[in-house]
Amino acid sequence: MFNIVLLSPQIPWNTGAIGRVCVNSGASLHLIKPLGFSIDDKSVKRAGLDYWNRLQPTVWESFDEFIKAHGDNRLFFATTKSKQPYFNIEFKVGDFLIFGSETSGIPEDILERYRGQNITIPMKKEGRSLNLAISASIILYKAIEQNFSELEAGI
Repeated sequence: MFNIVLLSPQIPWNTGAIGRVCVNSGASLHLIKPLGFSIDDKSVKRAGLDYWNRLQPTVWESFDEFIKAHGDNRLFFATTKSKQPYFNIEFKVGDFLIFGSETSGIPEDILERYRGQNITIPMKKEGRSLNLAISASIILYKAIEQNFSELEAGI
C-alpha cells in the first residue's frame, strides 16, 4: 500500500485522525521523532483511539534513521513551498508521502535536498494552510485513486 510519514508531529488529534485514515485505507504510518505527545498505551487509551492497535505505527528516532532504512526513492514531501501540484505526480504503490509538523512544516534542508520531490496542494493565498490530517488524506486518496485497480483486492 502507501506510507504516510509524519516528521515531528505536534498535535495528537491530527496524528490520531491520520492514523484512522491509515487503518481505513491500508496505509502504513511512520512517525519521526521528536513527537509533541506520547503514544504509550496509557495515553492512547485515554485518547479513545480504539483502532490504534490495528495501526501499529513505526516510530523512527530521526529522519536520517528513516532514510537509512528506506533510501531516497519514491519520497514525496508535501509543502506550501513548492509549485508542483500533487495531482501531477504518478504515484506508485509503496510510495512515501511525507508531511512536516503542524507548527513548522518540513525543515528547509530536507526540502532543498529533495527539491524535485516536493509537492503541494494548491490553495488560495487568502487562507491558512489546510489541516495536516486533511492534507494527508487528500494526497493519500489521490495515490489510491491512481492505483485503485492494483489495490482493489486489498481494500
